[in-house]
Amino acid sequence: MFRQLSDFFDVWKHEREATAKVFSALTDNVLKEKKNHNLRSLGRLAGHIIETLREMPSRAGLNIEYHDEVLRYNNVKDILTNYKQACDELESAISAHWNDSMLTKEVELYGEKWKIGQVLFTIITHQAHHRAQMTVLMRLVGLTLPGIYGPSKEEWAAIGMPAME
Repeated sequence: MFRQLSDFFDVWKHEREATAKVFSALTDNVLKEKKNHNLRSLGRLAGHIIETLREMPSRAGLNIEYHDEVLRYNNVKDILTNYKQACDELESAISAHWNDSMLTKEVELYGEKWKIGQVLFTIITHQAHHRAQMTVLMRLVGLTLPGIYGPSKEEWAAIGMPAME
C-alpha cells in the first residue's frame, strides 16, 4: 500500500512506460487471435488494462469519467493513444483530488473496504498481472518481447549474451 502519492508516481512512471513498451511490441494482425477459447485475445487484454485505469479509480471515488464497456482493439495505434489518454487522466485526477493524508481513507470497492493507498497499489499490480499474461500470448504468436524488469531473451542475444534457461 502506498502512504505517499510521490511513491505511487515514482513506481507508476516505470510501470506506465513498461506497459507502453509491451503495447508497442504488438502488431495489428495478432490482436484478435486466440490460441485457446479460454484465453482473452491480446486486443481484449489491452482493452481491459485501459478500461481498468478508469473503472477502478472511479469506483474508489476519483472523479474520472467511466463508461461500463468492454474495450476491444483492432490496431496498436488506438491502443497506444487510448492508453496514454487513460494514464494522463488518471495522473491528473489523482493529483487534483487525492493527497497523502487521504491514502489511509477507506472506500468501498467491489463489496469490500479498501484504503486509497491499496487502490493505487492494485492499479499497478493489476496492470502488471495482465501485462504478464500478454507477454505469454505474445510469445505464442511469435512476437518479440521488450525487456521490462531486465533484458528480454532477444535483448540478451543482441548484446551477445545467452538468455537464462
